[in-house]
Amino acid sequence: MRKYVIMGIQGSGKGTQSTMLAEDLDLVHIAVGDIFRWNVQHHTKLGAQVRRIMAAGELVSDDLVEGVVKERLTQHDWNYGFIIDGFPRNRRQAEFFLESYDIDGVIHLELPDSEVRRRVLARRLCEDCGLDYNLIDNSPHEPGRCDACGGRLVAREDDTEQALAVRLRDYHSKTNPVLDIFRRKEYVASIDARQDKEQVQKAIREALQLPPYQG
Repeated sequence: MRKYVIMGIQGSGKGTQSTMLAEDLDLVHIAVGDIFRWNVQHHTKLGAQVRRIMAAGELVSDDLVEGVVKERLTQHDWNYGFIIDGFPRNRRQAEFFLESYDIDGVIHLELPDSEVRRRVLARRLCEDCGLDYNLIDNSPHEPGRCDACGGRLVAREDDTEQALAVRLRDYHSKTNPVLDIFRRKEYVASIDARQDKEQVQKAIREALQLPPYQG
């Protein structure tokens, strides 16, 4: 069983790299942000709470995030392991996680702030089926329309210059200390996320001594 955490600022490719690893190694990809977005799209009580927080460009509280992660991991559908994306985001969450679960490694995707802005502000989401697009390297065939269902593509509520500035500040002030906690336990593999996705995946495999990426 393999258990990994993947960390990196928004736009660094956490979802893409997690999916590539999960599909090949039979891991369950647990994306905390996707869980929150599902609740927002389905108008749950949790979703209404998260919508207000996201629209303000803020991060959800530790209690809320920890509760969602704990509930998701109790489902035990991860027979061969998991890769968790979007958690932990600060020291308290990291300590909670390490007390509760043994992990095999932390993948840290490194990306300069300037590239983060370029990638994040090009993201679009289908408002009907929730499929993700990036106008830089994954544009739809028909501009503004989802290839899968024809739904309208919109920017995420929190993908604005103002909200991104808040997230960058929070990331650097809160998440870097988390990496320091993991580094003390020799868990962290730092990867240059400016490369194309196949090169990033190969670098992850080499750093974690996993079977090579076949492409």
